[in-house]
Amino acid sequence: MVVPERRLHRIEEAAELLGVGRSTTYEEIRLGRLRTVRVGTRRLVPTEYVDEYVELLKREAQAAA
Repeated sequence: MVVPERRLHRIEEAAELLGVGRSTTYEEIRLGRLRTVRVGTRRLVPTEYVDEYVELLKREAQAAA
């Protein structure tokens, strides 16, 4: 049986995927650098927004070099 890959992640899961802490993740969300969606009262991070954030970090690193 194939388990489908999750497309929406809790904040803690997104932090783990990114290799950063929960506080850092919430700060990046507050700054608008990591986008989220709301499902009912829950705030979730779609996989593509995690990917967008990684690309943002890569662009910033290249610009700083």
